[in-house]
Amino acid sequence: MRILGLDVGERRVGIAISDSTGTVVRPLQTLVRGSREEDFAVVASLVAEHDVGLVVVGQPLSLNGTEGPQARRVARYMEALATRLPVPVVPWDERFTTVAAHEILRQNRGKKKRQRARARGEIDAIAAAVILQSYMDSQNSGLRDSSG
Repeated sequence: MRILGLDVGERRVGIAISDSTGTVVRPLQTLVRGSREEDFAVVASLVAEHDVGLVVVGQPLSLNGTEGPQARRVARYMEALATRLPVPVVPWDERFTTVAAHEILRQNRGKKKRQRARARGEIDAIAAAVILQSYMDSQNSGLRDSSG
């Protein structure tokens, strides 16, 4: 089953997808936010196109684990999205994923100035991939623990 990962920001939504075995993740695209209906139509289209069985949405919790204003906005977005999709939508703690995404981008790109303009949009899809990989690793870890 493929899983779609979303990093929902105020201006963009980073989107990542797993392979069909649920072990490898890749950044898919960055969606410039429009209305919720426009955003949801794009996500629903990707769910259908890639035969996705689950959507994981990064939950931007505070460092101490509490839910601040942005986390509440994302939770409302996620709840509305869940009513428009034929697959489950689940939250996942995204603390530190943007930092990890910036590090991945830095390692892959070096310090080339001409590529920085593209990096702003790409970082969202990379962050979505980090969120999704974290979710899948936790699920796969649970499978290993229960099978041993």
